[in-house]
Amino acid sequence: MTGGFPVDLILFAMIAAFLVLRLRSVLGKRTGFERPVQPEARAAGYDPRGGTIEGEAEEVPASATAARSRRVIPDPRTPPGQALARIAEVDRGFEPNRFLDGAESAFRMIVAAFAAGDRQTLRSLLSDDTYAGFEQAITARENAGEAQRTELRAVHELAIEAADLRGSVADVTLRFVTDQINLTTGRNGEVVTGSDAVTELTDVWTFQRDLSQADPTWKLVATRSA
Repeated sequence: MTGGFPVDLILFAMIAAFLVLRLRSVLGKRTGFERPVQPEARAAGYDPRGGTIEGEAEEVPASATAARSRRVIPDPRTPPGQALARIAEVDRGFEPNRFLDGAESAFRMIVAAFAAGDRQTLRSLLSDDTYAGFEQAITARENAGEAQRTELRAVHELAIEAADLRGSVADVTLRFVTDQINLTTGRNGEVVTGSDAVTELTDVWTFQRDLSQADPTWKLVATRSA
């Protein structure tokens, strides 16, 4: 066509803009992720299990999250609940239910990226220390000629177990209860670790963000297992 702007370029630009906006919302567009006061970076890489932090919690009434995972947020009277309120005072866009939506999406992305050895995705979602541990595990796997297979079959529960606000730095610790298949195969396809059986796992992950910064991404700063 002459004298006009190509329609296909307009469509590509619209699609690209949608993907950018979607990614920002998936990573917690000012809705909250934190880490424990003393994060425990995993030098050996991802270990899909987690412990629990003592404290009271109450289930969020089912709404948009119905038919998905059970969502649990701390009672507002508890220290974690009070910390969430302080985070919301600093970041007016923070809301626990929306935060949990972003947390689940980030969890799925990180688990899949680690299994696939997708360093670029991991780099964008992990702190420097945590990324170093994941990258070390991926490199060791590659050097051994091994491949990781991970299938996230179901997310049964997401619970905010701890929260803190130190200055402008916000931390939120989450418990994920999921059904997964995890196995590592060697060069000849033999199973090195794991199995193809579905196993229920509990992960405790901590996300962090500096609320004074324009970047809305909450990064994974610690993982532990139980």
